[in-house]
Amino acid sequence: MRLLVLGGTEFVGRAVVEAALGRGWEVTVFHRGRHAPPPGVRTLHGDRTAPDGLTALAEGTWDAVVDTWSAAPRAVRDTARLLRDRVGRYVYVSSCSVYAWAPPAGYTEDAPLVEGAAADAGQSDYARDKRGSELAVLDAFDADRSVLVRAGLILGPYENIGRLPWWLNRIARGGPVLAPGPRDLPLQYVDVRDLAAWTLGAVERELSGPYNLAAPAGHTTMGALLEACSQATGGTAELRWTAPDTVLDAGIEPWTHLPVWVPPGSELHDALHRADVSRALATSLTCRPACETVADTWAWLTGIGGTAPQRPDRPPVGLDPETEAKVLAADGSRPGGGVPGTTP
Repeated sequence: MRLLVLGGTEFVGRAVVEAALGRGWEVTVFHRGRHAPPPGVRTLHGDRTAPDGLTALAEGTWDAVVDTWSAAPRAVRDTARLLRDRVGRYVYVSSCSVYAWAPPAGYTEDAPLVEGAAADAGQSDYARDKRGSELAVLDAFDADRSVLVRAGLILGPYENIGRLPWWLNRIARGGPVLAPGPRDLPLQYVDVRDLAAWTLGAVERELSGPYNLAAPAGHTTMGALLEACSQATGGTAELRWTAPDTVLDAGIEPWTHLPVWVPPGSELHDALHRADVSRALATSLTCRPACETVADTWAWLTGIGGTAPQRPDRPPVGLDPETEAKVLAADGSRPGGGVPGTTP
């Protein structure tokens, strides 16, 4: 199988490349040259945002292309048009963010989509950029030769957003850790390697259409995730489970200050952790346990010195130590502080 990966040097793209090489596929990586791709690939250089930036893709044929672009949709439009007669299938790694806000718990691929997106648009916001890129793919390859991978939260080795790496580094420092409750809060995410394996399987089976891609809702919990972080990093941290209202009243922002976590019963939780993924599961999506994702991410993180790469187009995540200490001190000083029955 001949695969073209647009990007292929970081996080999702890199996981796809490594998985394809593991299957013995012939892999070509088109990228800007800022990061080295895995060994064993053919490399083409270009910048999709520059005039004549696609020159290196003017020739060549492939069975499929995988694209993870997250900026101006017109870059996907130009690439898809250039490749439509020389590539069999276009796989675009999109996002569940393309659904109109706020999608209800259990939303499927048929849920209403964000309005105002266009295939020829410049960069705007993440949801419209992703939906506009989907439209660009559909325009060039039609629905029967395209796969729209609407990923949920993605975790695992090579993460360049900072969510799981932040938790791992924070818990590795030890001491009392603000753990946002409830402990049994159900989470939904996909390990980047499971996403990559499903994506290549979709190419092999010639799938088409949109797929919500994540593990089933409740694949793990906030408690299990942070306890796995504690175990992987040595177990010296003390997880202080704190009630959601206490966290929010302190001005702590869900998802950004405390990555992955959002309050139970909120629109955010329904949108980020309760998608219906039955279509992906029915087409051979397999999801490894959270403890494996956590342990492997920690092994990768320590192997590169403990500092995860950071995408320049995404703001840093995590809670500052001063705010954490204040919340822990105030919550611990109140009668009944914390989440009853969950403090170690």
